[in-house]
Amino acid sequence: MPPLSWRQHTLIQALLSRGPLKEKDFHAIFSDVTGKSLDSHQQLFNDYLRKINMELSYVQFELRACRNQYDSGVFYGVVNTVADEQSKLGSKYTVPQIAFYKAIIESIVLDHTAQGTISNIKALNIQLENQGASSSQVPTAFKNFSMTQKEKTIRELVNDQWLCAMSDGDIGLGVRSFLDLRSWFHNNQVPPCDVCNESGIKADLCPNESCSVRIHKYCLQAKFSQQRMEKVCPGCGTQWPYVVMAKAEVVEEEERDVQQPPPPCGPHMRKRQRSSRHVEEGERESNSQPPENGQPSRRQVAVKVDYDDNGFVPSQLPGTKRATRNSARLHR
Repeated sequence: MPPLSWRQHTLIQALLSRGPLKEKDFHAIFSDVTGKSLDSHQQLFNDYLRKINMELSYVQFELRACRNQYDSGVFYGVVNTVADEQSKLGSKYTVPQIAFYKAIIESIVLDHTAQGTISNIKALNIQLENQGASSSQVPTAFKNFSMTQKEKTIRELVNDQWLCAMSDGDIGLGVRSFLDLRSWFHNNQVPPCDVCNESGIKADLCPNESCSVRIHKYCLQAKFSQQRMEKVCPGCGTQWPYVVMAKAEVVEEEERDVQQPPPPCGPHMRKRQRSSRHVEEGERESNSQPPENGQPSRRQVAVKVDYDDNGFVPSQLPGTKRATRNSARLHR
């Protein structure tokens, strides 16, 4: 096989030097280096990505695309598909910071309401001691991980796009987490979207409490935008209360949901205004009692979270679980 051309090298270098790129920016680079419009040369673009990934596979890297579930934007990035001891040398994060990140991710994906976020206060109150097998085995660094260090870690993870800051101050997954953790979401049984089959981290739930179907907002828009499409749950047939919006309205709403600057942290942060729905959900959660039969409802989907000896982190953080190379393919 002939070596990669300078044009293909340029695409790789752009992602390595700048981090994940929005679809339009990555397409613009392709058009600049090839002199061809993507609209009329889609097959050439696909061939470029296929050849790049064939070469990257020899060093356990992959160029892949993902969709940001908060604003539906598509991003491209290069990720490491294998974790080993040598990978730890390339991380700027400490072991307690990685454990803190892991705990935040776990809290977000275990949320049965599929809001895809965790409050800043809840994140700062995560106890790393709970990450150990027993109190006698908890590393001293975990016990001494202060509130100030947690605030600093959140800011760094947001700046590096492992996490994102929402407009209401909550914390969500960053685009690099969506890129790196796709296989982990699948392997740990995170409920998928019924339309696209990607993990439903941020999704709308079926109105039927006994139905576990969840669908991304942008997938709902695509599914129900057809005039003759009956707006019902594909799982149980319950009427789905969804109003199809114009594309401009969808973009405007999604832009309001996501805020790029890091979130305010610590005890001096301004008290955020929470919607009545969130307050009511919090009250229901705190006041609710377990069912008499001791079984959770189907809405409370159980997620199995496993960690190996290396822990759990994305590709450029130490201890990533080995990802199946073919399990995450480029998609539009």
